[in-house]
Amino acid sequence: MAGKTIVITGANGGLGRALAQRFANDGDTVMMLGRSLAKVTEVADAIGGNALPIECDVTSPDSVRTAFVAIAEAHGKIDALINNAAVFYPVQIEEASDDDIMGHVLTNLAGPILCARSAIPLINRGGHIINLSSESVENTTFPHLTLYQSTKGGLERFSQHLHREVEGRGIRVTTVRAGQMIGPGSSAVVDPERFGRFFAEATNRGLKIMERGMSRYDSATQVFRSLVDLPVDVHVGTVVFEGRLPDPAPDAINV
Repeated sequence: MAGKTIVITGANGGLGRALAQRFANDGDTVMMLGRSLAKVTEVADAIGGNALPIECDVTSPDSVRTAFVAIAEAHGKIDALINNAAVFYPVQIEEASDDDIMGHVLTNLAGPILCARSAIPLINRGGHIINLSSESVENTTFPHLTLYQSTKGGLERFSQHLHREVEGRGIRVTTVRAGQMIGPGSSAVVDPERFGRFFAEATNRGLKIMERGMSRYDSATQVFRSLVDLPVDVHVGTVVFEGRLPDPAPDAINV
């Protein structure tokens, strides 16, 4: 069903950008939130007329309030908020800087809470808040991700309790626990030394990161499309998906 108004945080790169592209192509109006107005405007211009850029630093209460005032003035009501913005970088707690800790807590947990608070009064009955989590929450094999796993685990618990708080208003809250994804437009900042240690320790634990299945960003958008289009009498609390290893070419199959 087209014609919805959807707010996406972290929309200037990676999965956020792919979601904005998918929903805009489907005829929905997409409010694209990004910390850098210049960057999110560039992406929105590339997507087209149904994608509207809005500056928003999800770690700042004032910035979030300002962004949702702009959304309310532009559209009045919305049908879905997708809390996609997040930071991910491996670090051990004893080595974590103040910025490492506060970056994870503010972006991955406080940010979705702030956005949900501002979005709830604008969400149409039957609407949706979708919070993006990670497969690493329950997989202790992943090394050096205590900050990331903990903040995403907190987000999952927030989703469960928020749903009970707002279900009487006809608003649903869903956690999407995603596996590894790849694709163009990633906005992640990679520290080679940190990620080198991460991959080495993962290998020591028997977790071969690069040999695991990965889904593409544009393929993963179908999960969110299905959630946004759920009938109003259906609620899905948690969706878990992971990538698949590609099927071998016919001439590579041993028979």
